[in-house]
Amino acid sequence: MFHGNKVIDVHGHHSTPAQFRAYAYNMIALRTPVGSSLQIPEKAMEEAQARHLAMMDERNVEVQFISPRPVAMMHWEMPHIVDHWTAVTNDVIHQTCEMYPDRFVGVAQLPQVGIDYANDTTGCLAEFERTVSELGFVAATVNPDPGGDRRVPGMNDPYWFPLYRKSSELQAPLIVHASISRDPRITIIPHSYQYNFMTEQALATQLLEHSDVFDRFPDLKVLVCHCGGALSRFIPRAQSSGIAGGGQVGIGNQGMAAHENEQRTWADNLFFDTCAYDKDYLATAMKHKGIDQMCFGTESPGSGTGVLNPDTGRPADDMLPVIDSIEFLTDDDKRKLVNDNALKVFPLFKG
Repeated sequence: MFHGNKVIDVHGHHSTPAQFRAYAYNMIALRTPVGSSLQIPEKAMEEAQARHLAMMDERNVEVQFISPRPVAMMHWEMPHIVDHWTAVTNDVIHQTCEMYPDRFVGVAQLPQVGIDYANDTTGCLAEFERTVSELGFVAATVNPDPGGDRRVPGMNDPYWFPLYRKSSELQAPLIVHASISRDPRITIIPHSYQYNFMTEQALATQLLEHSDVFDRFPDLKVLVCHCGGALSRFIPRAQSSGIAGGGQVGIGNQGMAAHENEQRTWADNLFFDTCAYDKDYLATAMKHKGIDQMCFGTESPGSGTGVLNPDTGRPADDMLPVIDSIEFLTDDDKRKLVNDNALKVFPLFKG
């Protein structure tokens, strides 16, 4: 609980026993699915969740949405491997949610593949339907660059429209979370996949904000992880006093189309989580995005678990003390962040 409010964490990834990782290794080594399904004993699952649940308790989180770990989604593999691995992953997430129905809520992996194997997202629809209709999941994870090679069209492109249509139909939002990148330029960066999260999620945010996606799909809801990837350095058009005065030196604004300089808010459609471990960054994101557009998310246990926050003396992914210390947040703001907004964004989740 947080100031008397039930805490809903919309950004978690499932914890799995050794059997899950061994199954994945064998499947990749053999280049073929291993058997028809993965059967994990309940005791092994309980042991795998014990630490996860303990960390939730330590962080005062009552409920967490759990999705696949992004670096293990294998979207860059061949379709027959991706299809099987996606179904296995979703079944294991479902098993976890069935064991702890008051603590975990399922978010699906989708069988996304690189551009060489699919011209659009139609191949994701059957599994999306299964996870929502049969497994009770409330959303699906979307990788904006499944091939890891930046060749799939941007999220404003008709490539994505079948998925947007199905998401609207199911009332199951899409959670944008990038994965690994094959870009050789970033290999020198430690944990370069984290950098890829930032760039791909920031690009997805911009493409959704500046396109007609939500005009086409007014019931679509999209949440972009990690505060939307990156902050904009520009002043929103509505707040800028320099628009009428004419742009850069020697360059007027007459030739700039309105949509190039306008950033629509899409208050009913585009949302973000709070998963940024730097207090100043998080506070600025809240000001830029707006409290009503943000849901509490920690990605715990994950990359922030082993990092100490010097201000709180707690692990970086223990984020309630950080949110509590942001001076401009009112009690009403805090309630929206940790509880109300999740109920608004995810209609299939009943709290």
